[in-house]
Amino acid sequence: MLAGNASAPVSKGLMLPRWLTSEHPLPWLFPSVAILLVFGLYPVLYSLWLTFFKRNPATRVEKFDPSWNWSKLVADERVWDAVQVTLTYTFTALILQLVLGMLIALLLDCDRKGFGVFRALMTLPLVVPPAVTGMMFLLMYDGSFGVISHTLYDLGIISKDAPLLANHSTALFSVILVDVWQWTPFMVLIMLAGLRALPRDPFEAAAIDGATDIQAFFKLTLPMMSKIIALAVLIRGVDLFRVFDYVKVMTDSGPGTATETLTAYAGTIYFKSANFPYASTIAIFTLLVVLIVANIFIKIFKVRF
Repeated sequence: MLAGNASAPVSKGLMLPRWLTSEHPLPWLFPSVAILLVFGLYPVLYSLWLTFFKRNPATRVEKFDPSWNWSKLVADERVWDAVQVTLTYTFTALILQLVLGMLIALLLDCDRKGFGVFRALMTLPLVVPPAVTGMMFLLMYDGSFGVISHTLYDLGIISKDAPLLANHSTALFSVILVDVWQWTPFMVLIMLAGLRALPRDPFEAAAIDGATDIQAFFKLTLPMMSKIIALAVLIRGVDLFRVFDYVKVMTDSGPGTATETLTAYAGTIYFKSANFPYASTIAIFTLLVVLIVANIFIKIFKVRF
């Protein structure tokens, strides 16, 4: 019998490495950070490396020439046209989404019966893939049987001779409206969360002093929501600047280059011309623009994550 045997050896527990028993978060975060660095940083560095090569379209041979693609980009008028289209797309969609998102959030910021259903329904567009959304609106914009086009025909707003996506003056705004339809709910959710987190005491004091709802909105709501609004603008602005799905599915940058954004132009160079170094140069240029503008925005509006 071992029980009661004073001479039996004492059993030692399983000795685990020290980092497995550490309460510091770094050892547990390190694998995730390492994976993100490998799969996030490596493609960027590889694209940057490609920008230093000149591709011969006839022989498909790439020769090391660090300045060739960047010089070509500076002299490429199509790039600067794409920058203009991208900025128009970004600012127009951002303003529409911000204003609509705030208005809808103010309407839904109450606990009336049934409003919970509306708040849940607002999230539905967010779960639809952008390519599917683009195909859906492509059918509704169709000049022969699309419900949107026929409604606008009947109201006399557009002519049957100029379908929305084939008209140079309406194509870009038609694509922007699709983006607004899908991503305004994202703004609503952020604004609604911000409104729910505001303290009620200042609003009650303002009501006692006789302030109207409009005065309370501009004097209290907007100043207290400024950090949240800045964060929402930053997130959506970065996402809008790299738009590709809607343009590719709905117009393929047409008519002509009326809806050609920077990423769409890079895609055209990559898929149709197989000029990988120049496509990478446009992509890196887009990344640099986003980084510079985002950092300036963060400094000016003191955005904190």
